[in-house]
Amino acid sequence: MVRFEEPALSDRAAAAFLRDREVVTEAAAAVTDLLTLERAVPLVVRSCDGDGSSYDLEARRIDICYEEVFEARELFAQTGRRGNTDDAVAAVLLETVFHEIAHAVVDDLGVRTASREEDFADQFAALMLLRQGAAGERRLRAAADAWNLLAATAENADGDAEDEHSSDRERAVTALCHLYGSAPGRHQDLVRPDVLPSARARGCAEEWAAVRDTLLKTLGPALREG
Repeated sequence: MVRFEEPALSDRAAAAFLRDREVVTEAAAAVTDLLTLERAVPLVVRSCDGDGSSYDLEARRIDICYEEVFEARELFAQTGRRGNTDDAVAAVLLETVFHEIAHAVVDDLGVRTASREEDFADQFAALMLLRQGAAGERRLRAAADAWNLLAATAENADGDAEDEHSSDRERAVTALCHLYGSAPGRHQDLVRPDVLPSARARGCAEEWAAVRDTLLKTLGPALREG
């Protein structure tokens, strides 16, 4: 269930963007097509007053923040990205929604993830995007671009002891490894020292296959399809 709250005045353009691009509703529909969960989890899109998108464990509610549209757009603009960034911004937000839905899935299924829950959420988002074919591959690459840009601007470049996420650079490389591993023939251009080092790339097909199989095994009780 997706609910858009009335945005703050400063967030109206971002709210319109998310509605027009159907980012949140697309993510919710994709997960519903894949999984059957015991409880309906509300997806609330709202002004967050400085907080980030998150899954509220106590309320069992996913909050997606209008402000993150501006943050993604500003990130791409500040780092010199040229041309229309709307597709990249939408991709970053779509990955974020899938990531937060993953936390709700973990809660609903009561599963113990094989990795840290934040890493599991990144893996789940990658799975959902790669299920979309070429369009999802472009979106996962855009999300990785955003993490690389954050790392380049020194935000969380070395990680934060209190942050359960991997560092931005680690998240970028792992996402690109999953992308490359899912279809090496289509993504040879990723194998570069400053993007996806060849030493990591050599194991990415095996790594992604293992991640995908573990995800599907973990999600097994809720899967609508084999």
